[in-house]
Amino acid sequence: MVSRRDFIFKSMLTSAATFAPAAMFSAMSSENILGSTPFAAPKNKTSGERYTPGKKYGLGGVAAGSAFHVNSDEQIRQMLEAAWDSGVRYFDTSPWYGLGLSERRMGQFLYNKNREEYVLSTKIGRILEPDSDFEMPDGIWKGKLNFNYKYDYTAEGVRKSVEDSLHRMGLPYLDIVFIHDLSPDNEDMGENWTTYFEEARKGAMPELTKMREEGLIKAWGFGVNRIEPILRTMEVADPDIFLSATRYSLIEHEEALNKLFPACEKNDVSLVMGAPLNSGFLAGHDRYNYSNDIPQAFMEKRDKLCEIAKSHQVELRSAALQFCAAPAVAASVIPGASTAEQAAANVASMSENIPADFWKELKAEGLIASNAPVPEEKK
Repeated sequence: MVSRRDFIFKSMLTSAATFAPAAMFSAMSSENILGSTPFAAPKNKTSGERYTPGKKYGLGGVAAGSAFHVNSDEQIRQMLEAAWDSGVRYFDTSPWYGLGLSERRMGQFLYNKNREEYVLSTKIGRILEPDSDFEMPDGIWKGKLNFNYKYDYTAEGVRKSVEDSLHRMGLPYLDIVFIHDLSPDNEDMGENWTTYFEEARKGAMPELTKMREEGLIKAWGFGVNRIEPILRTMEVADPDIFLSATRYSLIEHEEALNKLFPACEKNDVSLVMGAPLNSGFLAGHDRYNYSNDIPQAFMEKRDKLCEIAKSHQVELRSAALQFCAAPAVAASVIPGASTAEQAAANVASMSENIPADFWKELKAEGLIASNAPVPEEKK
């Protein structure tokens, strides 16, 4: 019986024959398609055959969409180049990030790279529509947008969204597709998120499963900031992997640790850890989870974390990133960056040695849960 992985690989070879030069095609093999880099995680962290990125650390594409402030094309190109040169081979983006801007920039950067050398995830849920007058004066995306958006979680909508993303990026297939922002914290939806969820259950979810079997994508799941949609999806569909953003960090992690992780292990799915720095908060920025409204308790907790980190000569950013990578269900951690310096610093943080006594003190002080997995000290 042909496994899903074998089926996907054969489908990829067929697609590659169409889009890749003959020399590239002849060099392809299942080993290098699914192979590792210096930042590789186990290909499957669980016992089944569900796809994982195989890259323990990646790069989030929010800043490539000019989040919070305008980031020039050249600045983002340099940032991506620094990430690549540092060994990053997993890139995450979305049509929502800058309303197409992040995908265009990532596609341009990755276009001449060996497609089998990196992993790429993007998202569906919003269809972009040309609109030169559309503005978001109070929104996260800065600069000229040129597009408006509408929600569409139908089968037709997800197929169009995937094809649009491939056109924007100039690529023949995607590795992972996340159903985006279908969650109660989405202000556009609020309590109506369950109505959108039902639309996705009937439309987007079976269509993504079909695309997975076609080989157009390798895996799908949800990319959300709450755990409820993830838990519900595992009850009604056959997802592979989820992007859980903001739910697991040094600041907040108990709900994900005690509710989400056990469910993922039971269902043999893994997690990509998004916003591990709480959108820069744990790297010293005065914003928390994409907002300038920072709870006072979190400010105080960060101060305590910084004090203990300093006493152990540990960079707090390094501790934050490695903490998110420690759980068995964590397939990858994807901090964002807007400059080359940030991208390189994130990678350096991922290999910093952190003494075991640092984690012991955090647990003794009640700053992290007693049952939270922590990295092993490097000997």
